[in-house]
Amino acid sequence: MSDTDLIKLYSKRILALAADIPHAGKLDAPEGSSKKRSPLCGSTVTVDLSVEDGKVADFAQNVKACALGQASASILGRNVLGQDRATIQATRDALVALLKEDGPTPPAPFDELEVLRPAREYKNRHPSILLAWDATLAAMDEAQAAA
Repeated sequence: MSDTDLIKLYSKRILALAADIPHAGKLDAPEGSSKKRSPLCGSTVTVDLSVEDGKVADFAQNVKACALGQASASILGRNVLGQDRATIQATRDALVALLKEDGPTPPAPFDELEVLRPAREYKNRHPSILLAWDATLAAMDEAQAAA
């Protein structure tokens, strides 16, 4: 990886997002909780959430990941409240397409994921970028199964 590639990959916006992850921590009484780990890099994300009427009503995350994984979790955290499982799944799928196929930018309110487009060249970073999304979907599944 050249210095120019690193600068493009770790843009100021990615670093700013990584430094400001919303909803950090844990919930006292989550309806669903999931911890996901990337065996490739060791990144982990734990998500606690509560669901009301099929939508995320409360959310917390503990993110131990590279700047790209943190930026992805930051974008998720900024927009997750009020979202249903189908929207989160569709956004995750769009993020995968962006990374693997240079697909279109995910739709609003998650369109800021465009900032991660330079990571498409670095397949070893993809699992970390997807961790928060996978943990959120698994926590939603747990919450809905308990309901």
